[in-house]
Amino acid sequence: MKLVEGKVAIVTGAARGIGEAIAIKLAEHGANIAFTYVSDGSAARATALEEKLKGMGVKAKAWKSNAGDIAQCESFVNDVMKEFGTVDICVNNAGISKDNLLLRMTPDQWDDVINVNLNSVFYMTKQVIKPMMKARNGVIINMSSVIGEMGNAGQSSYAASKAGIIGFTKSVAKELGSRNIRCNAIAPGFVETDMTSYLKEGEAGDKYKAGIPLGRFATAEDIANVTLFLSSPMGSYITGQTISVCGGLNI
Repeated sequence: MKLVEGKVAIVTGAARGIGEAIAIKLAEHGANIAFTYVSDGSAARATALEEKLKGMGVKAKAWKSNAGDIAQCESFVNDVMKEFGTVDICVNNAGISKDNLLLRMTPDQWDDVINVNLNSVFYMTKQVIKPMMKARNGVIINMSSVIGEMGNAGQSSYAASKAGIIGFTKSVAKELGSRNIRCNAIAPGFVETDMTSYLKEGEAGDKYKAGIPLGRFATAEDIANVTLFLSSPMGSYITGQTISVCGGLNI
């Protein structure tokens, strides 16, 4: 059974890693996919993903769009509405980290992380709720992090941005529940992606894994599976929640 067949899903930051896995998982279950990438260096990967999704029998299109720019978000969602006709699911996945000890962190580093990780969620959500409210139906999923729940030395900006997403998610769920729009957050722990490859090997990898009760890093598909569940009718009575997908790291 395909759980989101015929739905239109937006996934930001989907050219690689978690976003790519989410786009593929939703397409496997019948969703048409509109997704973004931000850099010219990701264009080839985005094109390859677009072709892969089309090969799975769904409609798919990539846009170069910066989720941290409100004008680009508005233009992107308008384009999606013209191309796909509606938006049923929005996965706010775009994110960066610029880790540094607070004493050494510059205002620009702080602002960049807050803008891409937190402001982007506000910008995109503000746009997609318009068609969702009209349809009286919709699902918003915001990618937080276990670091937003726990904090971590050297990651004050990242932790603040991801914690902000949790509060934002709860507020949106309360505002829009009466319109049958659900809003949840996912808080991954350590995930095996290009960004975390340096953490997996040797003593550093062993140290991190020792703190995870399940004894391994998540795969991107682990995160995608939870995204699918929350996007589908199986999650129809879940809103305002943060689902930690961290192997028990935060207990």
